[in-house]
Amino acid sequence: MVALAGCAGSRGGQVPYARSDFVAPDLPRPTTSADEHLLQAGDVVTINVYQVEALSGDRQVDLGGQVQMPLIGAVKAQGLRVAELATALTSKLDATYLRNPRVEVLLKARQLRAVTIDGAVKQAGVYPVAGDITLLQAIALARGPDANANIKRVVVFRQIAGQRQAAAFDLSTIRSGQDPDPAIHGDDVIVVDGSSSRQLFRDFLSSVPLLAIFRPF
Repeated sequence: MVALAGCAGSRGGQVPYARSDFVAPDLPRPTTSADEHLLQAGDVVTINVYQVEALSGDRQVDLGGQVQMPLIGAVKAQGLRVAELATALTSKLDATYLRNPRVEVLLKARQLRAVTIDGAVKQAGVYPVAGDITLLQAIALARGPDANANIKRVVVFRQIAGQRQAAAFDLSTIRSGQDPDPAIHGDDVIVVDGSSSRQLFRDFLSSVPLLAIFRPF
């Protein structure tokens, strides 16, 4: 279905380069600041309800994006900042069991997300990342391209607006400073072209509709 012919060490293929619409993925992205981090499933928060030890303690955001609290049950947390979750908990407790409760929420641990690196690299695998990294940093996690790699054709697959999309990058121009080093997000899949990875490219591209590859936002 997809023509991937091209000589080693050259650009090519149907995945476009320099896509301006290849934006951040659908899921919330971790940020440097704990206060600005948008909570997601797997995150652990410490909830302190002043003078109510039974309601205080560590809670994990469950797969449904909620934290489970004594007395008031499930409270939505996914997509909220810690201060916003504290406000939500305060409102629920004030409306039910406590008068003017004082609630503090702290981010204790973020759910690590992973980047998958495959193709013509020295050590393919799934690598946990605490936040966003760059493409060069991601390739370094896999100990760099192998001897058969075509560094002019590296494809990143990502879920954007409900569709799996793809964009191609040239490591040689990124290394020389001609092109920017793009951000890589948790759950991205990176495939480095090479003589031993052509079938891998075909397998991945077969799951990406051509409209998703070229569609403008």
